[in-house]
Amino acid sequence: MINLNEKMSTIKPFIFGGLASLTAEFGTFPLDTTKTRLQVQGQHKDVMCFNSKYRGMTHALLRISQEEGVSALYKGIAPALLRQASYGTLKIGLYHYLKRLMVERPQDETIYTNVVAGVISGAVSSSIANPTDLLKVRMQSGTDQSYSQRTSVVRFFKQIYSEEGIRGLYRGVGPTAQRAAVVAGVLLPSYDYFKKAILDYGLMADNISTHFCASFLAGIIGTAASNPIDVIKSRMMNQTVLRQAAHLYSGSIDCFVTTLRTEGARALYKGFFPAYFRIGPWNIIFFITYEKLKDLF
Repeated sequence: MINLNEKMSTIKPFIFGGLASLTAEFGTFPLDTTKTRLQVQGQHKDVMCFNSKYRGMTHALLRISQEEGVSALYKGIAPALLRQASYGTLKIGLYHYLKRLMVERPQDETIYTNVVAGVISGAVSSSIANPTDLLKVRMQSGTDQSYSQRTSVVRFFKQIYSEEGIRGLYRGVGPTAQRAAVVAGVLLPSYDYFKKAILDYGLMADNISTHFCASFLAGIIGTAASNPIDVIKSRMMNQTVLRQAAHLYSGSIDCFVTTLRTEGARALYKGFFPAYFRIGPWNIIFFITYEKLKDLF
């Protein structure tokens, strides 16, 4: 018979991961909106996204607020929170569960085991949550006003499903899963590594300062590894069969090649600073919240 404490130790990462993800998502969502707008602009195949309206993160924040209102920075917040309730919960819970499957004791963990656990948990959880991620991107991009004028997430789902089918809800699932696998496979092990290093070298105690530094450093590495995939993901999700510019890209590889050919390699790092200023604070809020929940319960 499984001990109750063992059951709770398995369940807690799922619960704490979900709660911490929701907290971090709401606190940094405007930065995610600016990142998405910067990533989808400049596409030569799409007349609606060809012009580069925004010169950078600050300019995008100000212009979106002035032209569309501050509320526009939170377009897509409902599916984003829904996504984190599913994706964030599964990602962290699976990560810790898989680590314990591979090694029984935390002190026996290695970079290899943690990377494997992160890659699998990121890919599986993001694939399940893909429809909510797609809704978030469509609402944030502002290129299809019919989506952003509705208020019900359920109506969004129904609209996309009726006009694009089940494949429409899973548009971009390939790059989404790839990105999540890279992010989770790099970011989660990086945080564990930096936290352990700080504690092992006696630089700081196991407190909020350690959690802040470890998550800050992990955020830099995670952003650098994931940004090219994130650009492809945003562009794949933003295309829709309803517009004249439908089927901009036949797949993620075509999107990658076309972006390189028409805009150059720098385009793969469009939105890098907003992405970091999104991932960095997101991770700091997430890990500090997660660690606090662990201490409290």
